[in-house]
Amino acid sequence: MLSFITWTADPTIFTIGPREIRWYGLMFALGFLIGYKIMEKIFKKESIPEEWLDKILIYTMLGTVIGARLGHCLFYDPTYYLANPGDILKIWEGGLASHGGVIGIIIAIYFFSKRVTHKPMMWTFDRLVVPTGLVSAMIRFGNLMNHEIYGHTTEFPWGFRFIENIGQWRRGAEPIFTAPSHPTQLYEAISYLITFAISMWLYWKKDAYKKQGLIFGVFMIGIFLSRFFIEFLKNNQEHFEDNMTLNMGQWLSIPFVLAGVWFVYNALRKK
Repeated sequence: MLSFITWTADPTIFTIGPREIRWYGLMFALGFLIGYKIMEKIFKKESIPEEWLDKILIYTMLGTVIGARLGHCLFYDPTYYLANPGDILKIWEGGLASHGGVIGIIIAIYFFSKRVTHKPMMWTFDRLVVPTGLVSAMIRFGNLMNHEIYGHTTEFPWGFRFIENIGQWRRGAEPIFTAPSHPTQLYEAISYLITFAISMWLYWKKDAYKKQGLIFGVFMIGIFLSRFFIEFLKNNQEHFEDNMTLNMGQWLSIPFVLAGVWFVYNALRKK
């Protein structure tokens, strides 16, 4: 007899008055904190001006949140949000797109490079992506705690039965469980941790940051190629994707994978 995992985790850790402290927010914040400490070690190793560290954190956080929110609104439901632009600001209602977050970070690093480092953007990216895989994995763990972004039904014993009516359940209703489904949040988290490990190895053991674009290219391939294949197991986020051969997440991943291949090739062909 198959044994599946019935997932009954509460998205909220605790409440302070009317405020909820959620796992997703905690994982997001912890990811940035740990990423900051890793970047701090990188800056010390290369004797990079310390004042740049706080600035890159601010630029990156703003780029991530603004880009991820706008990406969700414009990639997945532009008709609604263009008609109701005020709802774009309601980030607490959910809706962040990782592809939009990456685009936001790219724009943020453009301004960071122009105003702070006066170095090529790739100089920053080769260092910034080193901890980013870990941050991404922690965010996916937050998705797991939220019972969201899971996959198709499966007969594998590690299938998760998620709570479909999570909001009503938290208010006292009986839980309505999904059929055993692929825990694609964990699949992505594991692939992101592997990318993180490779990035750390390239930076600390191989001094790959000296080959401009190499670490960044490997990161882009590791994150978005795994995302492309895992999307085959995930439920579509919006109904318009149902009739698409590839869903929106896959189409958005392809340019990033191709860019990663180009950066790796370009870095390795130079002496």
